[in-house]
Amino acid sequence: MSTRRALLGASLAMPALALPFSARAQGAGTTAWPERPVRFIVPYPPAGSTDLLSRLLAERMGQKFGQNFVIENRPGAGGNIGMDAIAKAAPDGYTMGAATIGHFSINQYLYSSMPWDIDKDFSVLGLTWEFPNVLVVATQHCPATTLQEFVAWVKKRPNGASFGSPGVGTTPHLSGEIFRNRLQLDATHVPFRGAAQTIPAMLSGDVTFAIDNLASYVPVIQEGRMRALAVTGAQRWPTLPNVPTMAEAGVDDFVITSWGAFVAPANTPRPIVNKVNGALKEISADEGLKARFLQAGALTLWSTPEDAVARGKAERPMWQAAVKASGARAD
Repeated sequence: MSTRRALLGASLAMPALALPFSARAQGAGTTAWPERPVRFIVPYPPAGSTDLLSRLLAERMGQKFGQNFVIENRPGAGGNIGMDAIAKAAPDGYTMGAATIGHFSINQYLYSSMPWDIDKDFSVLGLTWEFPNVLVVATQHCPATTLQEFVAWVKKRPNGASFGSPGVGTTPHLSGEIFRNRLQLDATHVPFRGAAQTIPAMLSGDVTFAIDNLASYVPVIQEGRMRALAVTGAQRWPTLPNVPTMAEAGVDDFVITSWGAFVAPANTPRPIVNKVNGALKEISADEGLKARFLQAGALTLWSTPEDAVARGKAERPMWQAAVKASGARAD
């Protein structure tokens, strides 16, 4: 009997002993993660909405895990440069970053070739935020106080208007193109590298309007230097209760929201993915952070990694059609 018990014990232990060393080491490493600072890549310039919201979340993640989440801005090519840096990093949990609707659902229709594949080169960690765009004008340079007044004003201008965006193929650019075509306005697109460049251009009178991410414009709206004429959400924004939706302002079927997600390189160990996703769930429910996001022009959002992937795929047909109608190319 003792011999059989010894053999049984040995056989039960064999699968664990047979695991490759790398698998056992990986399991041990993920248990203690993070043991050092985490590099967090933002694929856009400082001061834009993605940068601002990423910093708020990175601060909370650092508090949660007891390690710094160090922001590294890697802008360029519609976020492709920063996303490529994430994709090519070691899948050890010490590099991750912020992806947006553009990376999930738009960029593949703008570029003839991409250095990364959203479906193959990333481990998605979960959705993080959502916000509408807002149509804004510089108070000093535009007399219109309603959207209809603005449309009439633009149509009377000999040289039409210009609208700024953080780059070709972004949701602000495509929003402006849809608006221009729908209202039959003479309006020229002026791409910038982010809201930090668009806002000064508008305030100086070089650009007439923008339909840009709300999160980037809340401060200048509240200061009175810009006037918000409509938001592209389905409902009014809580901190701007007097600003109508596009539908209320007379433009139907114009609901556009931008959203973000955290991603890491493909094959990041699932225990680390689960740790980050669990932290994001807890953080997104924090009332203090919700208030900070709302003040900044965004809503906290959470999802499973699988639901984030599904949302990106579901929105692709809409954005593919918008890119085709605009004729936008980013090559």
